[in-house]
Amino acid sequence: MADVDLIPIGEAAKRLGMRTSALRYYEERDLVRPAARVHGTRVYGRPELRRLAFIQIAQRLGIGLDAAAAVLDEGSEQWRETVGAQIQKLDALIARAQGAKDFLSHALMCLAEHPARECPHLIDTLDRLLDGTSFEELAKEHMDTQHGKT
Repeated sequence: MADVDLIPIGEAAKRLGMRTSALRYYEERDLVRPAARVHGTRVYGRPELRRLAFIQIAQRLGIGLDAAAAVLDEGSEQWRETVGAQIQKLDALIARAQGAKDFLSHALMCLAEHPARECPHLIDTLDRLLDGTSFEELAKEHMDTQHGKT
């Protein structure tokens, strides 16, 4: 691309593995603007392609367009706040995913034919939930056990 300053929308989409409709959508969302129009065709330069590549990475990682837009266009304080909030959401998601993995792993390791009916540990956990222990308390106890706290 070093020898070409601007490329048309179709080529930009192809290089990024996107559809041209996605580039038009990002333009509608004010995330990127073509560098120019040549004979009515949107053309993109390196700065616009970088923005599109950033958006693509964010999208593939599950980062919302609002967070991507903040990083691309907001002032330092604003985008850092947005990214910090996004990281907190990701931390919560990771914790839930790890809890789900642990829960299912325990069921899988149980020798019982039907762990929810026959595994003493799982039955105890379910009974504690029924007796008023909150899900959050059970999860915290599990995390504390996993990290060696008592």
